[in-house]
Amino acid sequence: MTAWRAARAIPGGRFLLRIEDTDFTRCRQEFEAAILDDLAWLGIDWVRPVRRQSEHRADYQAALEHLHDQGVLYRCFRTRKDLLALAGGAPHASDPVDARAFTGGPMTSGEEGERLERGEAFAWRLSLAAVRERLGNLEALTWVEEGTSAPGIRQATPERLGDMVLGRKDIGAGYVIASVVDDALQGVTHVIRGEDLVETTSIQRVLQALLGLPTPVYRHHRLLLDANGKRFAKRDRSETLAAIRAQGVSAEALIASLEA
Repeated sequence: MTAWRAARAIPGGRFLLRIEDTDFTRCRQEFEAAILDDLAWLGIDWVRPVRRQSEHRADYQAALEHLHDQGVLYRCFRTRKDLLALAGGAPHASDPVDARAFTGGPMTSGEEGERLERGEAFAWRLSLAAVRERLGNLEALTWVEEGTSAPGIRQATPERLGDMVLGRKDIGAGYVIASVVDDALQGVTHVIRGEDLVETTSIQRVLQALLGLPTPVYRHHRLLLDANGKRFAKRDRSETLAAIRAQGVSAEALIASLEA
């Protein structure tokens, strides 16, 4: 709703809806249908056709290969459990920040070759060390943040997420790089999303520099929280819009409660 209203407030503004379904192992047609139905119920309209990332994998793979040619990617064979163990955590840790910020770097070519021969799964990670060698001072990378409690010029701090995963052997390029490519291809000028993605913006700012792509203006808004102050998430079985609609709540009443 925030992004839709912002687009309507700009003369000639367009609201773009994108289906980020790069991970085909988790996406279902019925999930997409529910999203479209919920948005229409809220009174939101969008430019058609909708861009589905699953239909444009070649664009993202080309970007991933370009990064590989620049020498800033490496294969990582460590599992989530391995990373949590390295961070001193446990597989059930609720917020494995240290595991996310892994910066172990590539393994030796000999060990990597052996693992590839065994057909082991791997992820493509962005090497911040290699990126710094190529781009220099990453803190010099900035973006314009508007409409929040702290608008202005923001500096990229990619080290907070470490050597981020950009793709996997099984699905190819992931949404972090796919969104950067899509923003450029679709001529996106403003990206409006939750404040939980501020750190991801730093990584995407690095990718824009590496790929020679423009940087949109960003706005990171506050998250919707439940009665316990916890953000709504599918993994926590949070209440869905469909469930709220089934209770007889109107779109107008729901929007008013969120803006209160």
